[in-house]
Amino acid sequence: MKKKSGRQSLRFTRNGFKSRDNGCLFIAKLGDVAVRWSRPLPSEPSSVTIIKDPSGRYFASFVVETEDKPMPELDLDDTETGIDLGLSSYAVLRGRKIASPKFFRRQEKKLRRAQRKLSRSQKGSNNRRKAKLAVSRIHAKIADKRRDFIEQETTRITRESQAVYLEDLNVKGMGSGKRAKSVHDQSLGMFARTLEAKCARYGRDFAKVDRFFPSTQTCSVCGSIEGPKGLEGPRIRQWTCSCGASHDRDENAERNIRAEGRRIFAAGQAEK
Repeated sequence: MKKKSGRQSLRFTRNGFKSRDNGCLFIAKLGDVAVRWSRPLPSEPSSVTIIKDPSGRYFASFVVETEDKPMPELDLDDTETGIDLGLSSYAVLRGRKIASPKFFRRQEKKLRRAQRKLSRSQKGSNNRRKAKLAVSRIHAKIADKRRDFIEQETTRITRESQAVYLEDLNVKGMGSGKRAKSVHDQSLGMFARTLEAKCARYGRDFAKVDRFFPSTQTCSVCGSIEGPKGLEGPRIRQWTCSCGASHDRDENAERNIRAEGRRIFAAGQAEK
């Protein structure tokens, strides 16, 4: 017996399911179920978990065995990149920037109306059940778009870069105060975990630069720490060092992260 909740799941071992030639999935005590396959299974599955999410959608998650296949090696000098994560730009890489998609912010007005309708519905009524489902569907749409965005961008970075040096942000510390919604919308922690896993899977070098490394404040030309500091620091996007070098805040941080990541590998301290 399981308590009904927003997310429900049921796992079947090898004797409890079978993939049919006609594309259906046979499940014990239920019969054949029509399935829209996202991809062919790479090997014979050992188990399957049927999942119902809060928005009422059903998924089948298979456990299969696969082998990691490293990508062809690239020229390190031309393809290594640092990654400066932030809010104004989602990520700044060597030679390009990834704009913030703001999936939650774009749906915030629609979500607010749906939540207001839910709060005004009578508890236990069919209208409240429908209103709750409408809220869940909006959240699911936001989560799906965010996950797809992260998967596509991390795959592109892995294909284009032989070495990736990522800033180790304190995401929990960032997600407080006025910036909490924006930090949550970015899902920087999910991005970092996904990128690290793909680099390990495809044979790319990966290193995390310490969160206390002053990547933004350090001049990438002379090395002096004269950049924007304090509460006003995040608002300053351009600054000039005493050596005469003019910097874009994020691009300068990427160059410093790249140099620090290269130093970490040279010292043999990179995470494997």
